[in-house]
Amino acid sequence: MKSIKNRDLNFGKGFIFSRHIPQEISPFDRVFEIFKELLTHTSGDIEEAFDWLDTLDKEYNIFTDEYTLADFEEDLKKRGYIKEEKDPEEGNTGNGKGKNILTAKLESALREYALDQIFGKLKKSGIGNHRTSKTGVGDERDGDNRSFQFGDDLSAVNMTESLKNAQINNGIGDLRMTEDDLIVEETRHKAQMSTVLMIDISHSMILYGEDRITPAKKVAMALVELIKRKYPKDSIDIIVFGNEAWPIKVKDLPYLKVGPYHTNTVAGLELAMDILRRKRNTNKQIFMITDGKPSCVRLPSGEFYMNSNGLDEMIVGQCLNKAAQARKLNIPITTFMIAQDPYLRRFVELFTAQNQGKAFLTGLSGLGQMIFEDYEKNRIKRI
Repeated sequence: MKSIKNRDLNFGKGFIFSRHIPQEISPFDRVFEIFKELLTHTSGDIEEAFDWLDTLDKEYNIFTDEYTLADFEEDLKKRGYIKEEKDPEEGNTGNGKGKNILTAKLESALREYALDQIFGKLKKSGIGNHRTSKTGVGDERDGDNRSFQFGDDLSAVNMTESLKNAQINNGIGDLRMTEDDLIVEETRHKAQMSTVLMIDISHSMILYGEDRITPAKKVAMALVELIKRKYPKDSIDIIVFGNEAWPIKVKDLPYLKVGPYHTNTVAGLELAMDILRRKRNTNKQIFMITDGKPSCVRLPSGEFYMNSNGLDEMIVGQCLNKAAQARKLNIPITTFMIAQDPYLRRFVELFTAQNQGKAFLTGLSGLGQMIFEDYEKNRIKRI
């Protein structure tokens, strides 16, 4: 029998199987993957990310004589990922080099990168370990077709239209189907979900030699991107809480930093409920990512009351009251506590019981997977 290795196969059935020739990754794409990870850690500080690239290059030879750090920086500008922001004091006559800043294109790329990191791990875990294998299929088809996007359920692929695309794009003589040829049938859910994601930015999120804010940031960016792609009618709002709480925009996520704050969980819950009260959707939920105990509230006088020693009875009492209020509003709270001290476990148990919500006492490595699975499980269960 002749060897068929490295030969094209034509079985005479209308299909031609061509030898796969892997594409080499370009120098830019190879470095860009590292750069996106560094940008997330540096909170969008491009110059610091460049410094890290330079340091890594000395140990791991990231760049070559043919492709240098300067070449990479120039490519980022040409491709529209970064741009120079001139100092307004220099005006148009200034000769100094402006500061590099991220463009909206790079901010979007960071969200896609976070989604790929987290959702890619979910896919690798296998359907048997994925509690929400039917997520993404709507209640009814609306008759529209669209191009396949990352995260789409393969069961939604319209094979007839996909084959037509393959014939048009590649010709009948060399019929090949790629991801670009795939067409999916659009589906719509009858109900919608409104989610508020609360992120703790108190100082403890970077204490004890552990960076907890970067994984929280990645989860937020990935969750936003997932909802945008799979559930475009859903809404997600992001708020951060330290001494106080305030909303942030999606485009602000890469730049999120920890501050010299205590943990005012009450303020975060108040803002989250205010946001959800204004939503018309019947399905609402709060996700809270925190690593510590509540240690701060604002008094009626306007002053802050702070106590970092143990669990303060007055602060805890106000938190439990907010949990009960959310329950009356039919807003479940899911707490992701990235710390496992025994007294914090007790607080989370009390808080969860008051709200009749859920809690996960977790480390950082599985945070993204748990939030994704819980979001999709809640969505199916409540719709």
